[in-house]
Amino acid sequence: MPALHFTLPHWAYWVGLLLFPLLAMALAKRPRPEFGRYSVPLGYMILITGGLIGLHRFYLKSLAGLIFIPIFGFILYANGAANDARSALSDANNLIRVAERTVEREEPRVSAALGDLEELKAEVAASEEGSFARKRAERQLERAQDRIESGQKRLEESKAELESMRPVAAEMRDRRAWWTNAARYAFFLILALMALDAILLPGLIRRANVQIVDEPPEISEAEAKLAEIEERERKQDHEHVSAGWTGRIDRLSLFAGEYVSYWAVIAVFVYYYEVIARYVFNSPTNWAHEGMYLMFGMQYLIAGAYAMLTESHVRVDVFYAKMAPRQKAVVDLLTSVFFFIFAGTLLVTCYIFAFDAIAVPSGNSVVSGWARGEFGFFEMLSRLTLGEWTDPNIRWGEISFNEWEVPLWPMKWVMVIGGLLLVLQGISKLAQDVRMVVKGA
Repeated sequence: MPALHFTLPHWAYWVGLLLFPLLAMALAKRPRPEFGRYSVPLGYMILITGGLIGLHRFYLKSLAGLIFIPIFGFILYANGAANDARSALSDANNLIRVAERTVEREEPRVSAALGDLEELKAEVAASEEGSFARKRAERQLERAQDRIESGQKRLEESKAELESMRPVAAEMRDRRAWWTNAARYAFFLILALMALDAILLPGLIRRANVQIVDEPPEISEAEAKLAEIEERERKQDHEHVSAGWTGRIDRLSLFAGEYVSYWAVIAVFVYYYEVIARYVFNSPTNWAHEGMYLMFGMQYLIAGAYAMLTESHVRVDVFYAKMAPRQKAVVDLLTSVFFFIFAGTLLVTCYIFAFDAIAVPSGNSVVSGWARGEFGFFEMLSRLTLGEWTDPNIRWGEISFNEWEVPLWPMKWVMVIGGLLLVLQGISKLAQDVRMVVKGA
């Protein structure tokens, strides 16, 4: 199989996080047709992202997608067999290398010991019986014989290992090449089928749309009642927005929560790429996992204010749920001190972390120098140039430790934003509770 060597550029990572939610929010707010239709752009997107397993055919409810699944399964099996052969080949090569080194090391030693053996025997014979020289010569002779015996034994074992492992290595090498080529040809077959479907897709979508009957789907009476109950009990997000100046904070929290919610869609595409790269192309990545857990960490913090506004966090409210609105407001006012201790500590700690991330000693940017106190704020602004943003030799503070080397300081400043949003939402909630206690509304 061909290997993938793609590494996501840092700028593409940030552009995706910043722009994709805006695009997704705009698409989500488009008016929807009363009856669904198959879409050519969506069909091509599914073809590109899931065409290897025929998802574009299943999107059109075509059983022809079943053709792709066994071919894709064969690719996975062939790659697994090739990996097993590669592991067996690696083990055999290691044994061969050890045996070859043993032969290279022991043959000169045994030859030298055999050459010295007659001389040692003559020395024993020439020495006086019972003398120290005789005993020393006998010990040397005994050590030489032991060395010859052990060396010859190791040589025999190593040569036998070479005779047995070299055919195994050759067999594993051939097996790996066969399965690799089989996976490659199966992959090319899928690419050919995808290319054919790329040509046929507009016509397939037109025929699928013709077959759609413009009638609302039938639902049972139980499903209708359940939908009615859910609609009655569900509180829409906009209903959480309060009146007055606190409503501005509430709307900000709603926007932030909706904005980062679309990051989960990015994770679907990235992890799909990781699975395909790992199991189809044998090219696992490091940036996919690191980029996504950093993204989810930022999402968790930014969405905190939204969770607080919509009361979607987990809490035990056995007594609280039965209280009247004014009583709830009193309880919230009394317990708000604990919230602000937590939120304030989070904000201050995140700010310290973010500042330290820019001020690391290895950072050679102007901003890093300012964060370390080497010069003032206005002098830092005067030194900023385009090269600070485009020169690859300039390092803006802390970076990750693997080969992706993504800067970590932006994530830590997003933590500051999340803490600030949480504090602002706490202020909004506090004002609303005071309003409820004083005015009862």
